[in-house]
Amino acid sequence: MNRESYAAAERLVPAAYVRQGSEARRSHEHLVRQLLEKGKCPEDGWDEITLELFLHELALMDSNNFLGNCGVGEREGRVLSALVARRHYRFIHGIGRSGDICAVQPKAAGSSLLNKITNSLVLDIIKLAGVPTVASCFVVPVATGMSLTLCFLTLRHQRPKAKYIIWPRIDQKSCFKSMIIAGFEPVVIENVLEGDELRTDLTAVEAKVQELGPDSILCIHSTTSCFAPRAPDKLKELAGICATYDIPHVVNNAYGVQSSECMRLIQQGARVGRIDAFVQSLDKNFMVPVGGAVIAGFNDSFVQEIGKMYPGRASASPSLDVLITLLSLGSNGYKRLLKERKEMFAHLSNQLKKLSEAYNERLLQTPHNSLSLAVSLKTLDELHDKTVTHLGSMLFTRHVSGARVVPRGSVQTVSGHTFNGFMSHTSSYPCAYLNAAAAIGVKAQDVDLFIKRLDKCLKTIRKEQNKESDVPGVDSYDKTGNVETEEMSLKLDNVLLASD
Repeated sequence: MNRESYAAAERLVPAAYVRQGSEARRSHEHLVRQLLEKGKCPEDGWDEITLELFLHELALMDSNNFLGNCGVGEREGRVLSALVARRHYRFIHGIGRSGDICAVQPKAAGSSLLNKITNSLVLDIIKLAGVPTVASCFVVPVATGMSLTLCFLTLRHQRPKAKYIIWPRIDQKSCFKSMIIAGFEPVVIENVLEGDELRTDLTAVEAKVQELGPDSILCIHSTTSCFAPRAPDKLKELAGICATYDIPHVVNNAYGVQSSECMRLIQQGARVGRIDAFVQSLDKNFMVPVGGAVIAGFNDSFVQEIGKMYPGRASASPSLDVLITLLSLGSNGYKRLLKERKEMFAHLSNQLKKLSEAYNERLLQTPHNSLSLAVSLKTLDELHDKTVTHLGSMLFTRHVSGARVVPRGSVQTVSGHTFNGFMSHTSSYPCAYLNAAAAIGVKAQDVDLFIKRLDKCLKTIRKEQNKESDVPGVDSYDKTGNVETEEMSLKLDNVLLASD
């Protein structure tokens, strides 16, 4: 309502009450004005009424929501289902234009404003998380792998003779396929074992650069966030190599925004060497649905070039999701989540250490990985190689998600390249192991229930092995009885969790 509407309302309701209502509305509008003026994440999160008021105001700026609008084109924001329209807050036109995902749409000023504000808030959060000198970023409605492909395709125009991408090995299919889809040949650099930890082989990287020649290399494709016992790549040193040989550097920072250590590595690399772009997932760092990523960099013009590489308009859903989330949280809320994650990492580490020692295993020493932990499964591996994978199945059927059991000797072919020891980031890690991570949003009850269920699984396996050794000729324990007992235990765990 505008001033004239309030004046008219005073003829129906006492003026004092109308003024009170008007002042209350102005407090919401004040928050919106501050957001538009500063372009930064508010310190304190907004309530839902303010959020919805803001979103409805933006949506009314799009032509599909104009009263009396007459659309005669092929794409006029027509939506058949009212439920679908409400699901998207009536932002139907998407973001960007055919030549640039960051461009403004003449018929969708509200959606364009949503896109600009979202990119500005995410940039503010990236700075807050540990990369203060980042110059630009934008949300793209594809996941991390395809976002990396966009970066590689943009670099192709700058380095038309390039054929190879140097890639310190990480056993994750999408980042490998991102290079293949872009039309380049990945040059896999095996990691080196330092204690329990897998680290970047800098000598091998530089030797390969000299062997292939800098002009034939599109970029070095490094990684921060990863599963232990692999550690984040040595970004500072890799950035130095890139600067020395004038080779671009793209960083896969998939779930690294939540890690101050990963962000510190990116900031250091950009300060002493070269980092052209770093890519992070929306769902892993901001707890929104899968399907979006953030491409960021230290050179605004290069980041804009990547945006222009995106073909056509794009879905506004990932931008809308992260905008709502960040405005709900505020910067203080996001800081709180980062602090809680660090606390949960320490809690998970302590609990895994105690449990592993009770079963003659150990928590692997991976001091450079602040997100993921690994526990050896040496005694299980010595009993039978299938016992290791059986543990993974047991955890999954007991509603434990995210934990990874990594056996030795697994072989996997990805896009024509064969990886020995797949999932372990090296051809021959010394032992099988179990992974668990403390990611943003994890709670103490998640950690405690995981430890409890893992303990029960290990006890069951130990009991099975004892029965096999005690009774000659018996291949397995009475599975029927154990399944019933374990199902009852699982139900009890869920009841206890709900009561907490």
